[in-house]
Amino acid sequence: MDLKSVVESILFTSNRPLPVNEIRQVLVKAGEDTEEEICRTLAKTKNAAVEESLREIADDYEKLERSFRLVCIAGSWQLVTKKDLAPWIKAFLGEKDRPARLSHAALETLAIIAYRQPVTRSEVEQVRGVSVDGVMNKLLERGLVEQAGRAEVIGRPMTYATTDLFLEHFGLNTLDDLPAADELRRIPVEKPADLTTVDPGLATAPPEVLESPVEQEKDAQESTEVEEAAVREESAEQRTDA
Repeated sequence: MDLKSVVESILFTSNRPLPVNEIRQVLVKAGEDTEEEICRTLAKTKNAAVEESLREIADDYEKLERSFRLVCIAGSWQLVTKKDLAPWIKAFLGEKDRPARLSHAALETLAIIAYRQPVTRSEVEQVRGVSVDGVMNKLLERGLVEQAGRAEVIGRPMTYATTDLFLEHFGLNTLDDLPAADELRRIPVEKPADLTTVDPGLATAPPEVLESPVEQEKDAQESTEVEEAAVREESAEQRTDA
């Protein structure tokens, strides 16, 4: 018995995608639970060897033109039937309720997030030209998008990124598998002003709040002087016209 056979049996038994590290942990546990020499030997298998065996299994299925194949989605591996066999699988299992399709607006918003992540809600709205509040909430509810932290700009708005479920939903292994979309990336987006703080680690504050009372009074005085000068100039022009 070799590593490929053991890995294949684990995949065949699983009803969900398995990452390489989880498959390796199964090998380790089997080595701890039994005294068999083969189990102890395979328990020392590294992640790289497990991944190599997975790719070999996938190649074997393709060469044999089996009705199923081994695919890697979002970094996890799973046995799946080929798409052209769907009519017979549906007839056997029966039609099942499927989640609602994504709307055109949701797909547009999801595409912007996928290609420009991490991205703030306002940046998405700049690209789309409309509010995305409702659409964003739907994407969050379905687990296709998640909060990814806060932007280092005034106000510290929340940023958003796609999830592993997004990759699984669209059959992608990584974001690098997304189709090229250079045009979408080139759309200019106006970034908010840089973050301003009194001291590192303190909450953000607009510049006017950070000014000392003396500086605020000086600014107010300068503003008043400018306004008075404008009034005097306007009065002089009116007298000249008269």
